[in-house]
Amino acid sequence: MKESMLEIKDLHVVYRTEAGEVKAVNDVALSVKKGDVLGIVGETGAGKSTTALSVLRLLPERTGKITRGRILFDGEDLLTMTEADMRAIRGERISMIFQDPMTSLNPVIPVGKQIAEAIRLHQADSKGQESVEKRVDEILELVGIPSSRKNEYPHQFSGGMKQRVGISVALACEPELLIADEPTTALDVTIQAQVLSMMQDLKQKLDMSMVLITHDLGVVAEMCDDVAVMYAGEIIESGTVDDLFLSEKRHPYTEGLFGSIPDIDREERRLHPIDGLMPDPVDLPEGCKFHPRCTRCMEICRTEKPPQNADGTHMIRCHLFSEEKEMIK
Repeated sequence: MKESMLEIKDLHVVYRTEAGEVKAVNDVALSVKKGDVLGIVGETGAGKSTTALSVLRLLPERTGKITRGRILFDGEDLLTMTEADMRAIRGERISMIFQDPMTSLNPVIPVGKQIAEAIRLHQADSKGQESVEKRVDEILELVGIPSSRKNEYPHQFSGGMKQRVGISVALACEPELLIADEPTTALDVTIQAQVLSMMQDLKQKLDMSMVLITHDLGVVAEMCDDVAVMYAGEIIESGTVDDLFLSEKRHPYTEGLFGSIPDIDREERRLHPIDGLMPDPVDLPEGCKFHPRCTRCMEICRTEKPPQNADGTHMIRCHLFSEEKEMIK
């Protein structure tokens, strides 16, 4: 059995707003094995990005707060480290590719200097100026950008090229763990495929672990070893990719996500969207957070939080797979 690179235990995160306390992440537990890819899927507002930002302790200082939990990286709790210790880890041992390449790059600094900055920050003692420039050239070539373009500015690149630059910055110091927060959201379909293929190749070359946040179950099937489904700040289902894609038992929300995927082999071509919207995180419903939208809701779902029902590596947090099953007509 592979050793865990990252373990998140009992994580709770809140945001303080004028409307009240937003419960963004509630009792999240995740594990990323060395050399594996964990996919996190769910609708917008599920808490995926907040979970990722919590790992690097990049939540907004005045509004975001981790109220409980542990985040273990190679056995060390990141939440107990000093800010200086975290700065040493960010970029070198754990890196992140942010959602929007348009805003994650500095518009007034050439892209080569932005990549070099990460290298100098973490490896200044071991690399001279010439070595840094050589490494910048190597990493740009690695992601398919000619090194001759390193002195150009972000506005001179297309959206797909900007994302490749963002990936270059994240990979500059060859991190042990890469967190990719919807890295292809702003890209067209053709460029998406190229970027994902490139990330898969780089993961194998650098032997990294990866957390991939995405809306696309097709991407999960292609790239991930394990997957966690988030809803209203909770992990409601998790397991291996085979557990979710091949199992006959799935959480009703996961079934809804699969029902929203186009299937050219299906006679009925219409998609089946999940009715309703994500609940207000300021006022989450009692019991199962999904019950207001669930077509298989039972009376117990309205009042009691579902337990974790585990079958080997497959976990489903749903009363349907518990002993009591009194369906509402």
